Amino acid sequence: MHEWKPVSYPSVSPYLICRNAEEVITFLEAAFDGILLRRFDRPDGSLMHAEVRIDDSVVMIGGGATEAVSAPAHVHLYVKDAQSAFARAIEAGATAIQAPARKNEDDDLRGGVKDASDTIWWIATQ
Repeated sequence: MHEWKPVSYPSVSPYLICRNAEEVITFLEAAFDGILLRRFDRPDGSLMHAEVRIDDSVVMIGGGATEAVSAPAHVHLYVKDAQSAFARAIEAGATAIQAPARKNEDDDLRGGVKDASDTIWWIATQ
């Protein structure tokens, strides 16, 4: 156990600055069984910071109402069933970037979707 980080948090977490942070949280919950761990709002009620657990990782999300702007990012996520997770992501409002497929010498079945803040999620199963 480390005293310098929250219990069960990884040492590295992606931090996404999202103009549509609420939609992204809902998307992560619906598409990837994400669990909202913490949320901090600004005095006006808008999201300042949130943390969503997906399996053994934590995705940190900042609301886009500061000088930091929403920027497209790519996040790679291993799941038990890439086809199912891809379908759930589309049902949750994502846009398909690439249908799940195996390419070249890669053992992974991988597909890509884009969420409401233009983050591209690469969903894979080895």
